[in-house]
Amino acid sequence: MTPFRVGLTGGIAAGKSTVAAWLRESGFTVIDADRLVADLYRPGGDGAAAVRELFGASMLTEAGGVDHQRLATRVFRDPEARGRLEAAIHPLVRRDFEVVAERANEKEIVVLEAPLLVEAGFAPDFDLVVTVEATPETRIRRAVDRGLSPDEARQRLMAQTDEKTRIAAAHRILRNEGSLDELHSQLEGLVEEIQRRIENGR
Repeated sequence: MTPFRVGLTGGIAAGKSTVAAWLRESGFTVIDADRLVADLYRPGGDGAAAVRELFGASMLTEAGGVDHQRLATRVFRDPEARGRLEAAIHPLVRRDFEVVAERANEKEIVVLEAPLLVEAGFAPDFDLVVTVEATPETRIRRAVDRGLSPDEARQRLMAQTDEKTRIAAAHRILRNEGSLDELHSQLEGLVEEIQRRIENGR
């Protein structure tokens, strides 16, 4: 039997990373898709090679890794370019996640934290898909508080699928409009549900 797989997603600044940290504290194996991408973008990485092929050497640093800021500026302003990048990078992320998941034993709970889980077509790969949601206004405010400009926050929000699409693909929704205690209470219920499903054969 394979490990129980949870796909964790949500809009920018909705609270997904907070939930991921709590799941890690609960003993789950949490894989951050952004970390997988960062590894792919290092000098010599398959992601860096893909970026060079798509957009040229100007998107790379002198060392040969991806210049994250330059690439972000390029793709968040150009939906067509962003689509080409995602089509090249998403299969690599899926491949690298599978390597980690296959190493896990059947008693582990493996979580992929991925902001574009639904957009990448990953949702069917998981036993349970969870999305963390908050209103666009709340998410933009939080993103700005974390250092993005309002324009950058809006661009990144628009680069993700809309809330209705994520919710339609998800089995469980965690609402994060209130306090962290309220979010944690929802999470506790989710963890109990996962444990029950594993005990009952899923």
